[in-house]
Order: sequence, then structure tokens, then C-alpha cells
Amino acid sequence: MPLSEHEQRLLDQIEQALYAEDPKWANTVRISDPRSHYKRRLVKAVIGFVLGIVLLMVGVVINLIPLGVGGFVVMLAACLWGLSSWKRMNGFGDSGSAPASGAATPDKGARRGNRGSFMERMEERWRRRHDEH
Repeated sequence: MPLSEHEQRLLDQIEQALYAEDPKWANTVRISDPRSHYKRRLVKAVIGFVLGIVLLMVGVVINLIPLGVGGFVVMLAACLWGLSSWKRMNGFGDSGSAPASGAATPDKGARRGNRGSFMERMEERWRRRHDEH
């Protein structure tokens, strides 16, 4: 639905006020691409993975088992975080596709045959719980 002339003028005024108040933030928001967000998350995940390797190796070398286990946990968490970012960056983990499969099959028997991933089911349960309140 297109905006009326009055609404468009108000929107332009708000945009100009934002640029006047904080031009750096307004420019960042304007040129922001969601994929760049996921790329930054992917880079952070790689750094976390390398940090986990370092912690694991230090734990093994100085024979401190909890540090080695902690390094492994950091590696695992960074790997999962990076994988989810990579999937969303490439369009494999869109949240728009998860509710459609659950909404199309309201009865339990049909939904069991078409189960999504664990995270999709958890997100769907969270949405249903949040919508009930």
C-alpha cells in the first residue's frame, strides 16, 4: 500500500532529522545489508574457533583438563554459531520457511512426518508459547 503525500513528507522529514542528528548511524542503517551482518558473525566464529584451538592446546600442554575441555566447548560453540550464520547468509535457514510447514499441518500425525530441524521446532514452540500470552 503506497504512502499518501502527507505520510511521505513526514517520512522524509524524519529521515532528514535522523541524518542531522546522527549521520554516521543513519548512513550505516541505510547501506546495511543483512548478509554483511552474517559475514561479521562468521568472522567472529572463526576467531572463536581459533581461540578454542589455542585453549585446547594450552590445556593439553600444561595438563589442565578443564582448560582443554573449555577450549573444545568454545570450538564447538563457535562452529555451530558460524554454521548457522553461514546458512542464514546463503538463505538456507530463513525463519520464514519454518512456520509455514508447521502452520500447513496443524494435526500431530501429519506434522510428525514433516518435521523440521531441532531449532525450527524450538522456534515454533517459542512462537506458539509467546502468542498464547
